[in-house]
Amino acid sequence: MSDSLERLYQAVIAARDLDPATSRTARLFQRGPSKMAKKLAEEAIEVVIDAVNGKTDAVVRESADLLYNLTVLWAAAGVKPEDVWREMERREDLLGIAEKMPKAVKAPKTAPGKLPKTTPTPALRRRIVALEGHSIQKRR
Repeated sequence: MSDSLERLYQAVIAARDLDPATSRTARLFQRGPSKMAKKLAEEAIEVVIDAVNGKTDAVVRESADLLYNLTVLWAAAGVKPEDVWREMERREDLLGIAEKMPKAVKAPKTAPGKLPKTTPTPALRRRIVALEGHSIQKRR
């Protein structure tokens, strides 16, 4: 899989300076990071909606769009696929490949120069629950 993403990344880099009138990638670069982020978010939502609705083929198609838009945003941010893989390896070494790093919790406020009395603990997570029997519609 990393070879496929690397090829996609290289194609995105090669296309960023093409004519925006004929290249979707160049058009995204021209419009900037906020447009790129919006497209990424839209694709992520579409993947979620299709997954909740049990549309496997649509999840595959929308996931390809999601990975494309993520790769465009990486390129604009100066992030390379190997940077992401390195972070994945670091996490695997710490927690195992299937675990997400816990979010840091802000330390309690204390008077200047004093240390907090307790050590911060990982934030509690809210579970995301799909409602059975309910269909979610995509906006088009």
